Amino acid sequence: MSTPMQTEPETAGGDGFSLKAILPPLMAIIVGMIMVILDSTIVNNAIPKLVDYFDTDLKTIQWTVTGYTLALSAVIPLAGWMTDKFGSKQIFMTTIALFTIGSVLCGIAQTPEQLIIYRIIQGLGGGMVGPIGMAMVFKLAPPERRGSIMGLLGIPLLVAPAFGPVLSGWLVDSVSWHWIFFINLPIGIIAFILGYKYLPKSDRHAAPHLDIVGMCLAPVAFSMLAYGVSEGGTSWSSASTITGLTVGGIALILFIFVELRQKQPLLELKVFKSSDFTRSIILTWVVQLALFGAMLIVPLYLQGVMHYTALEAGLILMPYALCAALGMPISGRLFDKIGARPLAFAGFTVVSVALYVLSGISVDTQLWVIILCICTMGLGMGFSMMPLNTHVLNAAPRRLVSRVTPLTTAAQQVVVSFAVAGLTGYLTSQIAAHAASEGADANPLSAVVAGYGDTFFLSACLVTAAVALSLLLRRPKPQTEERVADVDNPDPAIMGH
Repeated sequence: MSTPMQTEPETAGGDGFSLKAILPPLMAIIVGMIMVILDSTIVNNAIPKLVDYFDTDLKTIQWTVTGYTLALSAVIPLAGWMTDKFGSKQIFMTTIALFTIGSVLCGIAQTPEQLIIYRIIQGLGGGMVGPIGMAMVFKLAPPERRGSIMGLLGIPLLVAPAFGPVLSGWLVDSVSWHWIFFINLPIGIIAFILGYKYLPKSDRHAAPHLDIVGMCLAPVAFSMLAYGVSEGGTSWSSASTITGLTVGGIALILFIFVELRQKQPLLELKVFKSSDFTRSIILTWVVQLALFGAMLIVPLYLQGVMHYTALEAGLILMPYALCAALGMPISGRLFDKIGARPLAFAGFTVVSVALYVLSGISVDTQLWVIILCICTMGLGMGFSMMPLNTHVLNAAPRRLVSRVTPLTTAAQQVVVSFAVAGLTGYLTSQIAAHAASEGADANPLSAVVAGYGDTFFLSACLVTAAVALSLLLRRPKPQTEERVADVDNPDPAIMGH
């Protein structure tokens, strides 16, 4: 199996290593990753403004997030094949250019349909930036310095989620919503120039077989299922809901059948034969469904019900990412000593309590209560998700470790799309149901608040289920050192084929 980064600098090992020498290419990769990760968080806080500007409903605008995440999931598994075929530097720069072009198109969108299409273009470009960037950095650093050098990639992972909502709020309030996309133009140009000038050239290698059938079936399956879940929030018996779930379900069954028969599948589903892996990945999905959906709903509530500006909502949301960043290093140290189960149990319990408190939200709820819940959810997320992700990798059969990362990364984006589609649809339907039950003379705001409370309660129930599932986690059974090369060489694990 070929590695994604084919040309390694001569100075990457031994006494010839110089941090100063790899700093320019490292900056090119970090700037590109910051741009993509920032965009994943910057749009959430602008959704109320987009709903007003395009004079449409939340169910339509949520597809700007759902379409983007589905596009990410579609291209992530292709990253390894593309770098083998065309070279990592070439693909990295191409994806940066495509993402930047998609951003500019989003900024000039005239209709919600155009915005959704342009967000998909963004996602097709952005999906490969992270995995290719990580693989290139791994090759740039010598083995004895890889830990510290790879740690620098934590900068975009921590900075972007914390400041994305704040930057989004400032741009929406003080400039225009268009600039949450236009801001990517100068960043993208800088990343492209740095990459062209400083990234080492990479050779093209013979690419493995491309699973074209799987590549076609996966987007159909996941997008139609997301559509069905979104429509189900209004009515599970409607023609659109049944059509979406039926077409998506059939495509998913065909996708699974094709992947299990492929020698080099798009996504390695054989890893689910490991019961430890299956338990841990399902647990991860349940929590992601609840948390990512809930963190989309919070800024909607802050702006739509409490009438905070987008900037104020961004500042209120900032502690979530900061508390998550605080919990990650602590949980990392504890994981080696006590394993994932107690950490996941404690973290998810804390998150479920916070969501249950939010489910009792009312027009009189104080802001400090919401901020406390946000901080608690962030801390619980940081405390539990990193150990759980590590547990997922440890639970995978050794011979399939090199294919787990693209599977889990792509699946996360699919789950996020389901969370956004499902919870926004549920929120809309619950608000309508409460408004109908309370009658024309009732205060409209009370129906809206009750709808948000129901949505937080659903999220809380999902995390409570995760608390119970976390008790099923166990330390993975010792595995024979089969195909150890796959484990020792993390490049394919990062990229996948």
